Amino acid sequence: MSQIEVPIRIATWSGPRNISTAMMRAWDNRRDTFVIDEPFYAYYLKATRKQHPGADEVIATGETDWRKVVAQLTGPIPNGKRIFFQKQMTHHLLPDIDRQWLGSVTNCFLIRDPREVIVSYRKKREDPALEDLGYVQQMEIFDFVRARTNAIPPILDAKDVLENPKRMLRLLCKAVGVDFTESMLSWPPGFRETDGIWAKHWYGEVARSTSFRPYRPRDDEIPEQFGEIYERCGECYQRLYEYRLR
Repeated sequence: MSQIEVPIRIATWSGPRNISTAMMRAWDNRRDTFVIDEPFYAYYLKATRKQHPGADEVIATGETDWRKVVAQLTGPIPNGKRIFFQKQMTHHLLPDIDRQWLGSVTNCFLIRDPREVIVSYRKKREDPALEDLGYVQQMEIFDFVRARTNAIPPILDAKDVLENPKRMLRLLCKAVGVDFTESMLSWPPGFRETDGIWAKHWYGEVARSTSFRPYRPRDDEIPEQFGEIYERCGECYQRLYEYRLR
């Protein structure tokens, strides 16, 4: 088998209210790629009983056995594709899930300034806890992967991507060993069959998009009650930020 034919499974670990769905669109627009949207979400909601929009529907229609999810993520790539892009939420990888399967995929990390995440998240759910934002879990997954591979896994910062999508996607593709294609820079508007059933609650803005939208800084103040959460998220973010692709 030649190098170009070797299958690759890319697990991209992000917290909520990042550009993870737009990133999934970019990969979905490649002919050689199959994408999957937050495969552990149903398991996570059933285990935590978090009151997310449409939670009962997600649980009823999704896979709630994490072992079966892992088998899917590490098994044959659907539709005969060579690349399997897995949009993953860091907080969905609960402690009960055995981490060893991470050695069977190429792990990448998508980070975003916690100020922007908290402001965006509160528009959907007003009172997020630290564990809802995924920063601590992202750091834990990063440390596990780094220790296992003895290498720094690829990290993209959302602001960098929005300011220069072509450059950053080129860097990511090079880091994971695939060729960059211009098709990753734009896509048709609308929802996708590969979108999770929760898309109607969370993906309205992405469904109207046709490309990565230009970066717009947010200067919103973080409410005082979120001061400690913001500080803890910031510590995790800054540690990952120093390793980002640039």
